[in-house]
Parts: sequence; C-alpha cells; structure tokens
Amino acid sequence: MKSAVETLNPTRVRLTVEVPFEELKDSLDAAYKKINQQVSVPGFRKGKIPARLIDQRFGRGAVLEEAVNDALPKLYQSAVDEGELNVLGQPEVDITELKDNELLAFTAEVDVRPQIEIPDYSGIEAEVDAVEVSDEDVDKAVEQLRERFASTSVVERAAGDGDVVKVDLEAKIDGEVLEDGVAQGVDYTIGSGELLDGIDEAVTGLEAGGSATFASELKGGSGAGREAEVSVTVESVSARELPELDDEFAQMASEFDTLEELREDSRKRLADQKKYEQATQAQEKVLDALLELTEVPVPEKLLADEIESRKHNLVNHQLGQLGLDLGSYLKMQDKSEEEFDAELKEQAEKGIRTQFVLDELVSKEKLNVSQEELTEHLMRRAQSSGMSPDQFAQAVVEGGQVPVLVGEVARGKALATVVEAVTVKDTNGEVVDLSDEDGEDGEDGTEAAAETAEAAAEGDEKSGAEKTEG
Repeated sequence: MKSAVETLNPTRVRLTVEVPFEELKDSLDAAYKKINQQVSVPGFRKGKIPARLIDQRFGRGAVLEEAVNDALPKLYQSAVDEGELNVLGQPEVDITELKDNELLAFTAEVDVRPQIEIPDYSGIEAEVDAVEVSDEDVDKAVEQLRERFASTSVVERAAGDGDVVKVDLEAKIDGEVLEDGVAQGVDYTIGSGELLDGIDEAVTGLEAGGSATFASELKGGSGAGREAEVSVTVESVSARELPELDDEFAQMASEFDTLEELREDSRKRLADQKKYEQATQAQEKVLDALLELTEVPVPEKLLADEIESRKHNLVNHQLGQLGLDLGSYLKMQDKSEEEFDAELKEQAEKGIRTQFVLDELVSKEKLNVSQEELTEHLMRRAQSSGMSPDQFAQAVVEGGQVPVLVGEVARGKALATVVEAVTVKDTNGEVVDLSDEDGEDGEDGTEAAAETAEAAAEGDEKSGAEKTEG
C-alpha cells in the first residue's frame, strides 16, 4: 500500500491511497465466504459454491463491492497510522480507481487536530472576589437552618406573607381548561416564588374556601410559554412557627451544644464555600485568558456537528422533559433564534478550543492520571448522576468510557498547572495561593479544575471533539 497526505487547511487533510490487488486477497476471500452463506445454487450445498460460479451467477462486481467495503476501514486506518495523523470524526471517502486484479485507489478527507503552540502563560493575571464572611452572612445561614425546622399549624384567618396555603389550581387558555392544567392539594409558601407569577397577590388575604383568578405565563406543560387564566381556591391556611434561636435550637439542629458554636461552624463552612467559589472563579478567568492568548483553529465540520449535538440535546432532552419546545423556550428567554444560534456557536467553539488547548498542555507537560485521581473523579461523577459508584463504574466500563474520564481528569490537571503558574489576586489586592486549595466537601484543586474544564468544554453533552475522536 502507498499513501500520501495533503494538508488542505490547518484542520483538514486529504489522504491518497493506492493498494495493489494482491493486498485485497483476505477481503476477497471473506467476500466470497459471506456471499456463499447468503445465496443458494441448485446442486451445491450452502457455503460450498465455487468462486467462479458466484462470479457467473451474481457478478464479479458484487464480490468486489463486498471486498472493498471490508478492506476500506483497515486500509484507511493504516494510512492514518502511517501519516501519524490525529484524526477527528469520520472521513469522506471517494474511490477514484478500481481495476480488477490490478489496483484499488481512493481518497479520504478528514478533520485533524490542529498543531497548537502553547504560549508563555506565566504572565497571566486574574482578579477574584475576596473571601469575606460577614455577620449578616452568618445570620442568613442560621436563619435558613431555622427555616428548615419550622413547624406549621392550621389557622382560621386570612393568608399572609410566609403562610403555607393548600390550594387547588385550574388553568385555562382561550376559555378551555388545559388537559394538564388542573392540580389539587398543592402546598405553597406565600412569597417563596416557587409556583406561578401572580399567585402571591391572588391568595394573600384569602381565607379557607376563598377563590381568586389571575393571569400568569405558564412555565411548563402543554401551555408552556403562553398566558393562561388561572383559578385558585384556598383549602387551608397554615402559619409557620420558627423555633427560638437559642442553645436548645443548636442542640436540635446540629451536633453543637451552644448557638455560638453553631454560628462559628456556619462561619467556617461559609468561608470554605467562598474559598471553593474563589478557586473556581480563578480557574474560569485563567482559562479564558489562556484561550485568548492561544491561536486555535477549529474544524468547520466538527463545529457544525457540535452545534447540532448541543441543540438536539437541549430540544429533545432538557426542554422535552419540561414539556417545552424551542419556540416557547426562546420566548421565555426573550431571545431571537438568531441570538440563540450565535450563543450556541460561541459556546460550542469555546468547548472545542478548551479541549484542544488543555489536551495539548497534557501532552506538553507529560501529565498522567493516577488510579486514585480517577477513582475520586468517578465518585464525583457518580454522585452528580444520581447513581451509586458501583453502578456508574459498571456503566463507564461497559460503555467504553474510561478514556473519557481519564481525559477529564488530565485536562483538570492541565488547568490546575496553569493556575499555579500565574498570578491571582483578590479584590483587596492580596495574592491568592491556590496551589493546595481544598474545595468544598474535600475536593482538591485538581478535581475542582477538572469540573471547571468540563463545564467549559461540555455544555450539556460531551464535546464532539471527544465523542468523534479517532
């Protein structure tokens, strides 16, 4: 076999391959064997029909077509290996010559990873929010904990802010009750904003048995994105009673004996959370600065496939589960389809560029992933997926996705390497050391960086650069 590589642009090549016919012998034998099992000829047992008779009865062309289809993937891969190409996606193959008993020639155009020159990034500077926990922050955290331990009791009075009302709802559009527009016995806390716009005003002042009607844009279901006339009837009104903020509350709500100990623990937890958010903010800003410094050509077909993949996932999975279509979603977001497409393209392009740059850094810095790092990452991914670690690990192995997880961790290590080498200051002008930063729930800087890198590279699904590589 003879092959040559022509560079069409920084992200696409054309392979020209010529194969002497003797190198197709194994594929020709396999073609005759396959056809033998599929056809019948009187006087011959299945599988025992001579090759010359198959040529006469079914045509040599059918045999050649089967043989070429069998041989092409192997021949293409050999040409890729010979050219030391890092290909992306599937090739566009064109058979240019097929001479029986002489020669097979074909071309294959395919996207390749571009050659990327990582610039000196040590001069990058990023500013992040300072880690500051005020008394008001602690008050708010303790109050949220107090809310969780609130009790309710039915009262015989009009509903007011903070009360819990049990309501029946009915939604109509153009005078017709929606098939999925009726709900009964729904508990709602007035002022929480967790139901429909306008319901707070409608139920405030109503006693049990009272009704009201209000207009509201539906957020889901068959009428999502459309304005409906909603009737609400209050079944009952309950007042929420909060426990006293004292040592007894601290003992009930935590492992601490005093309210002061509980407040100090809340302060520490808030500080840890803000440190983690600070580290994530630094990683995002440093990554953006690195991408801005680095020239990264993006393959057009890969970008188009990635855009289509993200759009399909949004429309058919995320919005579909909410009972929304794209038109309703755009209306709720107050965006035109052109604005949506532009944003989607920008996100997809950033995702591909992020993977290319971080993968190049992994190679340049010779970064490896340990079993411990992979296990920690797998545990986090299992937790976010709602599966047990064993179930998730089994799914990963059966789906051949172990290299994907290894790549995620490696890219996280690459980003962490860059963050450690640059200057990060907080809004007070103080230098922030993120080299050994522990994140919330014990996640270290590398795992946090892996999460940041994933968020930038993935969008809602794996980037096409990873899904179709090789």
